[in-house]
Amino acid sequence: MIRILLAEDDEAMRTYLARALDRAGHSVVAVSSGTDALTMLKTEIYDLLLSDIVMPGMDGIELAQRCADLSPSTKVMFITGFAAVTLRAAREAPHAKMLSKPFHLKDLVAEVERQFEDVAAACV
Repeated sequence: MIRILLAEDDEAMRTYLARALDRAGHSVVAVSSGTDALTMLKTEIYDLLLSDIVMPGMDGIELAQRCADLSPSTKVMFITGFAAVTLRAAREAPHAKMLSKPFHLKDLVAEVERQFEDVAAACV
């Protein structure tokens, strides 16, 4: 089971994504802002930070940079619907995986699980 911290400001999208990941067998904590996610990162360890890039207040890129300082082992994946933002994210968080909206939930689940294939193979 992958422990996921989901930061998404759109309530409907956050619920939709969290439900899909939960149904796939992952543990999901969903928050509505980068600030709330940062608070969670200070108190819990997550395998994956799954964050929208464009959010009010602290955006996903700043959140990912702070996550790297607080929890270097936490992988980062961005979700976004803005192509220009994708370019900025690639520059400022080069190790993060990017998933562009719209996407199918099965693609999201597959990409999340792909991030941890090396870990699963090492446990066999």
